[in-house]
Amino acid sequence: MKYTFSPATDFEKLAAAIAGLYGSAAGRQIPRYQALLQGLEEHFGPYERAAVFSAPGRSEIGGNHTDHQHGRVLAGSINLDVIAAVAPNGEDVIRIQSEGFPLDVMELGDLEMHPEERNTSRAILRGAAAWFARQGCRLEGFNAYITSSVFKGSGLSSSAAYEVLLGSIFNSLFFEDRCDSVQLAQIGQYAENVYFGKPSGLLDQMGASVGGMVTIDFADNDHPVVEKVDFDFAAAGHALCIIDSGADHADLTDEYAAVPAELGAVCAHFGKKVLREVAEEDFYAALPLLRQKAGDRAVLRAVHIYDENRRVAGQVEALRRNDFGAFLDLVRASGLSSWRYLQNVVPAGYKAHQEVAVALSLAERLLGGRGACRVHGGGFAGTIQAFVPLDMLEGFKAEMERVLGAGMCHVLTIRPVGGVRLV
Repeated sequence: MKYTFSPATDFEKLAAAIAGLYGSAAGRQIPRYQALLQGLEEHFGPYERAAVFSAPGRSEIGGNHTDHQHGRVLAGSINLDVIAAVAPNGEDVIRIQSEGFPLDVMELGDLEMHPEERNTSRAILRGAAAWFARQGCRLEGFNAYITSSVFKGSGLSSSAAYEVLLGSIFNSLFFEDRCDSVQLAQIGQYAENVYFGKPSGLLDQMGASVGGMVTIDFADNDHPVVEKVDFDFAAAGHALCIIDSGADHADLTDEYAAVPAELGAVCAHFGKKVLREVAEEDFYAALPLLRQKAGDRAVLRAVHIYDENRRVAGQVEALRRNDFGAFLDLVRASGLSSWRYLQNVVPAGYKAHQEVAVALSLAERLLGGRGACRVHGGGFAGTIQAFVPLDMLEGFKAEMERVLGAGMCHVLTIRPVGGVRLV
């Protein structure tokens, strides 16, 4: 099924696929895809056949930093995505031009790790390609033009969306779609952990690959249990908002790495690798020693993980019984725990710049006890999440943007599908 789309004759097929994916918002997406195809030609020259892909960002609804401890999460694919137009080039080279970024060029004969590429998009590309090659997949050269509406450094996992997009491209074009959504997420995690150099869990990639709102139990990280959670926030009278605090989290890798590292120090006392393997009663019994060995912040972060796993289970149960009030209570509790115990709202030592804390303070004041808000995603910078009553939405958005800047409050919807080939 390799490259089936012809720009000369098949745009109606692409338009139909766009309508199926974006629904009522499809009209705004058509010009975006036209610009995507034009970008492919402008950067790489005319082409006869292409393939078109989309992978969404994700919003973490519950389970802040629990995934890397093999915990539980609640996440949803969102209506912001990364899209790609891909055409063969007849060479053993992959070239990817992402809008606004330098050109990435990778020789297919060189798929080993390059230490100098750590923390770059080329590292993710090389890692994903290497995974498929090691499964016996015969990769071929292509050119790709990519654009994104998932703003970088936002906590909406633009990197995971990019990883799932690349996995979807390799899987569809060269691997006969043998990988399911869970495997695509694991491939993205492999590229990010091993090649990119960020010790992330699997939440981000799963949220981008599966589609819809899902709860995931990572007790067995190789075989996570994924369950759909059908709930309409608008029907409950609320909008899901993601507010950009104005601080980019792209340069805070050390802060993120410190969380699993400190939890690892707690686990090491018990001879375990992740907190899911340590009984909670054993943890509390060992507190005096753990404080000495791992430090108080590590202990507090472990307290958050134990409690957050229970909160995720409670959130899922509340949504399934249509008790939105109980769900909101747990969102508030999660946000407070993240700030007090996990401590991922303000980077260590920051004084003049505490953007996430300011955004949370403002959102709490505007909500006035209604709805709920919390730090979103990895934290330290990036975004916060708010469930805003629909009758307050216009004023809430206006005031948040008056303080933080125009376009900083995004009203999102849950997207029903993850990474997908449109034509």
